[in-house]
Amino acid sequence: MSIKENIDWEKMDNLIPVITQEAKTNEVLMLAYMNKEALNLTLETKIAHYFSRSKQRIWKKGESSGHLQNVKEILLDCDNDTLLLKVEQIGVACHTGRKSCFFTNLETNEEVSKIQVDTSSAYGVVDTLYHTICERKNDDPKKSYTAKLLKGKENSMLKKIVEEAGEFTFAIKDANEEEIVYEAADLMYHCLVAMASKNISPDRVKQELAKRFGISGIEEKNSRKQE
Repeated sequence: MSIKENIDWEKMDNLIPVITQEAKTNEVLMLAYMNKEALNLTLETKIAHYFSRSKQRIWKKGESSGHLQNVKEILLDCDNDTLLLKVEQIGVACHTGRKSCFFTNLETNEEVSKIQVDTSSAYGVVDTLYHTICERKNDDPKKSYTAKLLKGKENSMLKKIVEEAGEFTFAIKDANEEEIVYEAADLMYHCLVAMASKNISPDRVKQELAKRFGISGIEEKNSRKQE
């Protein structure tokens, strides 16, 4: 029997945590999760695949940025519920452009490593903005408007979406191109803040839109009514 059969998938609803290390230096790069499909893909391809909880799908590390992880060794812990991946990291592991995702000292709040790669073009402005919003969750609400929205009353955050949607519709009605772009940006930002409050990645919206290609809008709406 393969040792893979010993993995305890039941503890976390068929997900297991995965610690990823640079094989040559043992530097800890990141923590992620795998389901059975992600593990099988990793074993077959020798390239790290994970299951993204925010995207709710299999995620090949580096699929957008090209910063792949070539897997050198996979180790199972003594409780059979955590994996350690030893990898050759191509580029950087963190979406911020740092080598490791662990770069902030908990006691001093000091960033102990610097950005090595500008990843904004690789991830796109919407994904970069979403990650930035997520990073603002623990900021001081007096200094960060995003933190104020996230830490304030949910109704206040939702009212801002309604307000921005109204301003966007008025811009459309007035056929003011500059205002349309400006208000659309405001609306998108506030929608992303609301999504971040529920830990829902914009990737899931892209997945939903992708499903609808080749399906008429009327057909799609009718199918939802039947459900």
